[in-house]
Amino acid sequence: MRIADVLQRKGAAVATVSPGTTVTELLAGLARHNVGAMVVVGPDGGIAGIVSERDVVRRLHDHGPAILAGPVADIMTTLVASCAPGDPVDQLSGLMTERRIRHVPVLDDGRLVGIVSIGDVVKIRMEQLEQSQEQLEAYISQG
Repeated sequence: MRIADVLQRKGAAVATVSPGTTVTELLAGLARHNVGAMVVVGPDGGIAGIVSERDVVRRLHDHGPAILAGPVADIMTTLVASCAPGDPVDQLSGLMTERRIRHVPVLDDGRLVGIVSIGDVVKIRMEQLEQSQEQLEAYISQG
């Protein structure tokens, strides 16, 4: 299964913010969209970073509540792992596990076309396991 298949099932909508968005505004957006991370898009439309609930919690712990009034640019992760629509889901799963990340933007020719979360990957894997189980049960009952 490919990343494009995942996006076809879940949709390609991506919640984004600009680097100047305040952390408080970010938190409101995360809640409004019911997501755990947002892609930070620069003025040129390219990916400037990604910011997650985890980033907020860690910076709050380190620097206190003053970060809430500051810009997302101060807390975002700038080294962003990405994938392409043609990449295999298993490859992305390995990347997420190895780098301990939960959200990966999907880029097609440098353009943001979606985002895949660890929850999306787990859901796909569960569906694949259920299908395999059903096939094995059908094989056994016929044999």
